[in-house]
Order: sequence, then C-alpha cells, then structure tokens
Amino acid sequence: MSPRQADTKPSPGKGGKAAEDMPDIDLDDDETVDEIVVPSGPDLPFTAIDWTAHAGDADGMVGAEVIQTLVKRLPNAPGVYRMMNAAGDVLYVGKARSLKKRVTNYAQGRFHTNRIGKMVRETATMEFVVTRTEIEALLLEANLIKRLRPRFNVLMRDDKSFPYIMLTSDHAAPGIYKHRGARSRKGGDYFGPFASAQAVGRTINSLQRAFLLRSCTDSFFENRTRPCLLFQIKRCAAPCTGEISPEGYAELVGEAKDFLSGRSQKVKTEISGQMQHAAEELDFERAAVYRDRLAALSHVQSHQGINPQTIDEADVFAIHQEGGQTGIQVFFFRTGQNWGNRAYFPKADSSLEAAEVLGSFLAQFYDDKPCPRAILLSHPVEEQELLAEALSTRAGHKVAISVPQRGEKKDIVDHAVQNAREALGRRLAETSTQARLLDGFAQTFGLEKPPVRIEVYDNSHIMGTNAVGGMVVAGPEGFVKNQYRKFNIRSTDITPGDDFGMMREVMTRRFSRLLKEHGGDQPEAEEVEDAGAFPAWPDVILIDGGQGQMTAVRAMLGELGIEDRVVAIGVAKGQDREAGRERFFVRGKGSFSLPVRDPVLYFVQRLRDEAHRFAIGSHRARRKKEMVKNPLDEIGGIGPSRKRALLLAFGTAKAVSRAAVDDLMAVEGISESIARLVYNHFHDNG
Repeated sequence: MSPRQADTKPSPGKGGKAAEDMPDIDLDDDETVDEIVVPSGPDLPFTAIDWTAHAGDADGMVGAEVIQTLVKRLPNAPGVYRMMNAAGDVLYVGKARSLKKRVTNYAQGRFHTNRIGKMVRETATMEFVVTRTEIEALLLEANLIKRLRPRFNVLMRDDKSFPYIMLTSDHAAPGIYKHRGARSRKGGDYFGPFASAQAVGRTINSLQRAFLLRSCTDSFFENRTRPCLLFQIKRCAAPCTGEISPEGYAELVGEAKDFLSGRSQKVKTEISGQMQHAAEELDFERAAVYRDRLAALSHVQSHQGINPQTIDEADVFAIHQEGGQTGIQVFFFRTGQNWGNRAYFPKADSSLEAAEVLGSFLAQFYDDKPCPRAILLSHPVEEQELLAEALSTRAGHKVAISVPQRGEKKDIVDHAVQNAREALGRRLAETSTQARLLDGFAQTFGLEKPPVRIEVYDNSHIMGTNAVGGMVVAGPEGFVKNQYRKFNIRSTDITPGDDFGMMREVMTRRFSRLLKEHGGDQPEAEEVEDAGAFPAWPDVILIDGGQGQMTAVRAMLGELGIEDRVVAIGVAKGQDREAGRERFFVRGKGSFSLPVRDPVLYFVQRLRDEAHRFAIGSHRARRKKEMVKNPLDEIGGIGPSRKRALLLAFGTAKAVSRAAVDDLMAVEGISESIARLVYNHFHDNG
C-alpha cells in the first residue's frame, strides 16, 4: 500500500504558528492524524499533530517486536511518544529531537536498564505527537506526564497550587487576602508565591498590624455602622466607618505595596521618620502606633529567615538522594525576600541519576505555575539550555538556569541542600517506622502480609442533618491525602441519625464504583513495589464502630461478592469512651483489646482520629455552605452571572423576591422568560 500525505492539518494553537510549519508525515491507510487535545493545565503555546500509529501487522505483538514494526513509519522530526500496555494504560511518556532515532533505540534492545527493559516488554502499542521544535516537545512531555501519570516516569507527588497575597484594586478601600488558584478577572496585585497557607496567614496578620488594611468581604464592609473588633485591637484602620480618610487609607495601601514589592527599607525609614516627628510633637500615642507598625514589619522579616542581597527573583532547587528515594527542596525568593520553602519527594526509579530526576521535576513543576527569571540548582540537569528555552517560551520572558559556584548564591543553594538532606532523612525514618507498624498490624490481625492500602471510614452529622461519610487512606508512606474521599449521604430512606444506614450507603457506593472502574484488577505486590503504583483496592478497611456497623458492612460486602477480597475490622470505643480501651471486631474471632501501650493500638487510634477529623471537617464545610445558601441558588436557569447581576441591581435576595417582572427585566442579562421564572419562584413559594 503506497503511503499518502496527511491532507488535514490542525489550526494554529494559542500563541503558536500555523500548522503548515509542521513536518510532513507519510501515512499508510491504517494510520490516523488528529489535533492533540490537552484538557488539563494551561494552554500550550503551540499546536501539534497527535499521530497514533495503528499498524495492522503489529496486532498481537508486544515488546520490541511491536516497536520495530512502528518505528518504520516514524518521521525524523521532534515530538513526544507514549508507550502503552495491552490494557491501554500509559507506561511512559518521553520526548525526542528525532522520534525515529529515539524509538529505534528501544527497538534494538541494547543498553537497557532493568527499568527500561521491563517497560519495553510491557509495551503493546505507541502513540506519537509531532511538534515543530524540541522545545515544544519538552513542554508537551511535561504536560502529558502530569495529566497521565505514567508508571515509569518521574512524577511529582504533591501538585498543589501555591498561595499568594492579594491586594484588591476594584474597591475604593482595597483589602488584603490570601489567594490560591486562578487570578481574578477583577484584577489586583499578587505577591508570592508562598510555600504554605500558614506562611501567608502569618504574613497577612503581621501586615495588618503594620499597615492596618482591612480583610473583610465587600458586603461586610458596606454594611458596617461602627468599627469591628479588628479596629479595637489595632489591626484595621476601619475605612468602613470613616475612622480614616480615603487619602490616609490610600497611603497605607501604597506603603503595603512598596513593602511587598521589595522596598521594605524605604517603608521602614518613612515610618521611623513619622514616629520621630510624632514624638517631637509630644504626640506619644501616635508615636506608639508607628512603633507598633515597625515592630510588626520586623516580625514579618524575622520569619522570612534568609533575605539575600544579590537575589531579587529566583527559585532555588536542591536535590538529595538516599536509600533509593529522592528529596527536593524548593526555596522561593521574590522582591529580595524569602517567601518560604517546601519539600517534595517525587516518585523516581532508584537507578535514575539526580540530573535526570531534577530535570524532569523542573519541567513538571512549572507546567502550571509562573516561572521566575532565575532558577538556581544544586546539580546541573540534562539539557539545561533546552529547558531554559522551554521555560522562557512558556513564561514569556527570559529564564536563566544556573548552578552557582561561589558567593551568596552558592551559600543559599548549600543551605537548600542541607534542608533537602534533613527532610529526606525525616521521611526515611517515618517510612521505616511506618513499615514496622504495618508489620505489627498484620501480625495483630492475622493478615498474610502487611497491608499496602488501608481505608478508614467514619460518619459525621448533627441529628442526621448534613450527613457526610469520610474515607481516609494510609499506606507504606503514611496518609495518602490525594486518595481521601467524602460521601454526601443522599438516601431519603435512612432515618436521621441512623449510623448503620449511613455506613451501608457509603460502603455500597464506594465498592460498587470500585468494581465498575477496576473490576478484579489489582497490581501484584512486586509490581506495586517496582513501579511505585498505589493500589486502588484496599487490603483492609477500618470501620469506626462496633458489632452493629460490622454486621451492616459484611452484609454489603457479601451482596457485592467481595467479602473474601477485603479484610474488615471494626474499632469500637471502650468503656466510658476512653482511649486505650478500644474493642476490635474481626471476622472469625471474638472481640478483643490490645495492651494499652501497644504501638499497633496507637497506630489504629491515629488512623481513626484522622478519619474522624476528615469527616467532621467535611460535615462542617457542608453545613456552612447550607447556612449561607442564597435563595437564588434554588432557581433553575440562574447561574453565577445572572445571580451576580441580580444582587448588584437589587442588593439582596429579599429585594429580588419583591421585585416586579418589569424591574427584573431591566437587569442586564435577564430576559422576560427568566424574569417570570424568578418572579414565579418567589410568589409560588410565598
């Protein structure tokens, strides 16, 4: 069959060139070309061709054979390849300057490590994405790794967005807030990133004492008739009630911006001068206010630790490998100030060198985060110049990556290395302790081997209202928080406060979905250990309850036909609900207790307490949401935009309920049909 030229080309991507710049690809009739769709993360600044080579004569082949068949059709062009097993799971995502040359190396089967050899043997098919340049291939590789999480790639374990401090700009009296996630369309000034929400909270508290900025919501601000408690404790200037003039408050906002922008010395000098002037005029009360503001600024800087003179904007990455694990410490410096540090422990094969792990980690780290102008590393990474070009392309400004050799920058990197070493040491110690506890857990409850996944369940409600079931997960490395789940109790047949019925609903929904999504699939212990995969099926489930809850759970497991696949253990509080006197219920055994100082007992108590904390937190969040629920939320067809427009026009939902149809139609975005819908909703119920 003669090859044909692809006659369909994708349109230009965001910020990218036309698809006519793509390399030409010769295809057989059994191959396909589609535009790539990357549904998660920020838009990539280019368009690529997603080419899946479905070669008919490769059906049934696996390993090097299928790769040898597919490599014949590959172009000598940059791109990204995906290796997949027979079940369709992505094993590995890689990028190449030349797809043909890179994949040929896998087909030849030479110089393979055990990891690569195992990956090649499991490969049943491959998919390819052709890009214009190697830079685009690197960006796309990082995006796909984060989205698909292949077993054999280096993976970030903690991918939370970073918190920022936000000073609003859409109000006459700007406020200061903690912000996480997408930036508001209303604008504002953002300062950060900070390493943790706690660091942001501490900084905002100190900045409130230093600059007396408000932190209340706009609706709270508009409805004040007298100053709130924050004014009394000198953490707000109370612009809501005119305790400070608009001009005076604007000066405070300007000083706060200067301080957060790195001009801290200028701000401290001005405040010090104002304090001196007030003292000379014998206005000691006003001088004391300036003194307290200076103390608050010093408190902020004392918590920042290192504040370098030669670094204005940079992120510092230090890597340390030990015991087959990797620790990476990241320090954030903005406007010459240290905004904290965070430790990461990526999943990486123990055979990988630090340069390869750190390079892959960097590409994934900045896939959805703003990149500073400078990145300082403890180790040189593979393709460092290419990575710098790729990050510059995404950030829209030049990004320099370097490994300092001397001076203050070298000292800061060395400090980060020490932190990485200590953090990894603590993690190794915790992992070792966790392994011993799991061994003891298996012996105590008669398990054949230590459990890899333990699920713990608990319910929370107040007299049956806003009932929530919580599930927490623990494994060899401690709690696995990205596996936590909450279940809003939906059944109307359950009597309010019926814990047995609630637990039955939670467990039925959990395991019915597990059977639907995973069936009988469960990775072998060896596979879990080699690839770092975390099993979907639990080995053990812990139920916070006694014989009654266990009877309901076992009946449910029996109905689903999985009673022999999962070990269910009930944990009942002891006499007088005193910790240390818990009774345990396991099938085939009578109830029993553990010695008061048994480490396994402490371990189970910690698991139960975490489930209790999570369930209560979920219940409180649901209850709070119900308490602030707006009557407009109950009207079908009224989304956030129309709700906002109605509230801006009428002020409150109560005023909306009193409005006539003509008044409702006068609001932008409200048609006659929507206006009648709103009017009828309130009058039919009223």
